[in-house]
Amino acid sequence: MQGLSGRRRIWLVGASSGIGEALARRLLEQGHQVALSARRQEPLARLAGHCANALVLPCDLTDPASVHEAADTLGARFGGLDVLLHVAGTCEYLDARRFDPALVERVFAVNFHGAIRVIDAALPLLRRARTPDAPPPLLAAVSSAAAYLPLPRAEAYGASKAALSHFLESLRIDLADEGIDVSLVHPGFVATPLTARNDFAMPMRIDADTAARAILDGLERRRLDIHFPRRFTALVKLAGLLPPALRLRLGRRLMHRRSPSEAVS
Repeated sequence: MQGLSGRRRIWLVGASSGIGEALARRLLEQGHQVALSARRQEPLARLAGHCANALVLPCDLTDPASVHEAADTLGARFGGLDVLLHVAGTCEYLDARRFDPALVERVFAVNFHGAIRVIDAALPLLRRARTPDAPPPLLAAVSSAAAYLPLPRAEAYGASKAALSHFLESLRIDLADEGIDVSLVHPGFVATPLTARNDFAMPMRIDADTAARAILDGLERRRLDIHFPRRFTALVKLAGLLPPALRLRLGRRLMHRRSPSEAVS
C-alpha cells in the first residue's frame, strides 16, 4: 500500500531531515494536509516549497509553550487532526568511565519528554477528529529497535526509546475505548544525518525512503508494532529474550569489537 488512503490531516513532528523528511515528501505528494514541525524553520520551508497542502510549524520540543503554540495554530488551520506522526529524536552515547548524567537528561528531553509534550498537545485535536464514518484517529511514534535489547553505550538512547515504547503501549490500552489507535515504529539502522555520526558497523542498514515506505504501509494496515528491516529486528527481538547472563555476554562481545576511542556523541 505504501501510503495512507484518503485525505488526512497529519502532524509530522521531526520533518526536517532523515526519515521525517522522506515521510513528508511522500505524504505531501499523496495530497494529505501535512503540518511540518521541527526546531529549525528553514529546512521545513524548503521542504514545503509551494505545496498548498503544507503548513510549516516550527517548534522546540524542549519548550512546552512552543509545542502548544504549534498545536493551537494547527487546530485553527486544520480544525482537527487525523494522524499524529512523531519522528523526532536524538542520540548521544554514554561513556561509563566518564559518567555524564547531563547527557542522559539531554537525550530524554527530546526522545521521551519531547514526545510526551507533543502527545499532550495533539490528543485534544485527535479527539476532535472522531466521527462515526471516518477511520479512527491515529497516534504513531518512532521508537527504535534498541528498545528491544540493551546495547553497549546506549544507556541514554536505548532507555529513552524503551520508555517511549512502554508509555505508548500503556497509552494504547487507555485510549482504546476512545477509538484512538496507537502504533509504534521500531526501525533498525537507517541512513540519516544522525546515524552518519556512528563509526561502527550498522548491519542491514536501509535508506530513509525505504524506511518511510515501510512506515506508511504499516500505518495504513494499522499495525501495532511496525519494525524493519524484519530480518534484523527479528534477530534483535530474539536476542532481547535471552537470559540476562547471555545478554551480558552478547553486549560485551559487541563492545569489544570497538576500540575505546570509538566514542560517538
